Amino acid sequence: MMGKAKYKVLMIGPDRSVHGGISGVVNNYYDAGLDQKIDLCYIGTMVEGSKAAKLVCAVRAYFQFLLQLPKYDIVHVNMASDSSYYRKSVFIRTANLWGRKSRSGKRRGKRIVIHQHGGNFPDFYGKEIGDAGRRRVRKVLSTGDAFLVLGTAWKAFFGTIIGAERITVLPDAIRIPAAEPKQYGVHKILFLGRLCKAKGIGELLTVMPELREKYPDVHLYLGGIWEDEELKDQAQAMAECVTDLGWVSGAAKQKLLRECDIFVMPSYFEGQSVSILEAMAYACGIVASKTGGIPDMIIEGETGLFAKPQDTRTLADGLLKLLAQPDLCRRLGENARRKAAAEYSIEDNMRRLMAVYESVSSSGETD
Repeated sequence: MMGKAKYKVLMIGPDRSVHGGISGVVNNYYDAGLDQKIDLCYIGTMVEGSKAAKLVCAVRAYFQFLLQLPKYDIVHVNMASDSSYYRKSVFIRTANLWGRKSRSGKRRGKRIVIHQHGGNFPDFYGKEIGDAGRRRVRKVLSTGDAFLVLGTAWKAFFGTIIGAERITVLPDAIRIPAAEPKQYGVHKILFLGRLCKAKGIGELLTVMPELREKYPDVHLYLGGIWEDEELKDQAQAMAECVTDLGWVSGAAKQKLLRECDIFVMPSYFEGQSVSILEAMAYACGIVASKTGGIPDMIIEGETGLFAKPQDTRTLADGLLKLLAQPDLCRRLGENARRKAAAEYSIEDNMRRLMAVYESVSSSGETD
């Protein structure tokens, strides 16, 4: 980029105040200084709260998008599935229709980067929309000059929709903390994320009595926002071995990741998982579902252990193995940290993202 003007990128996604998910990825980019490397304007299209609040946010975001669109060359769309897809499809169509004439007189739209984060997209695409809906999805997703996914499994899936040759794997990334001594065998299990059925919280609470019977000192720490009141009540009834932390971030989250020797993510589906990356970077022994982009991060017996989604037996077995074998927990955690540093640093991720921007910019007309 030396000697070149900064890329002018209009990025959209959920508001940066939203807990977790895509907003966490975007905030990691800001923390790492992406907005200093490029001319970046970010527009939040969704907020947490009532349907009315979400509608007001979406409408306001669209008008803000229309005002900013003429000033930017690249539109970077962070998308999931379901309502996120429907919202973002409007922005993608608008960006594609916003033409400008080159010197040859040909009219074309903005350069569009579609960044797919949704772990539930297979069900959305395969079960929730009909043939006409699938045709519209293929048309919208094919609009992108670049199509980014979080892992190899997602490249295979979306390759059946738009062609694998059009897809680039760009996993989520984090800032890797400095190495610190870590104590294993303390039997502290940590979960960070949405507290709901789809994250496997029901199964996790179900196995706790068995874990506690064998290891009376075991304790589960739940960090996140509750989306299921029944599960919340169940957790609060187990206060002797389960602590509801609420949403944790910053120094408080870093302290938990340092002090907990085991991390668990028993999701039913997952795009990738920034929380798993954080646990890897802090050298936690990890038990996670074998789904979505997780197998790119977790290598069975090397950087963690797998459980089957919605399966309490394999979840309990994985956790019991780490509780029983502190040396195994240490080995997996240290291997996971090395893998995170080698493959998932935010600095390397930004270099790869800049290469994507360069590619879509140079694919435009030069006449």
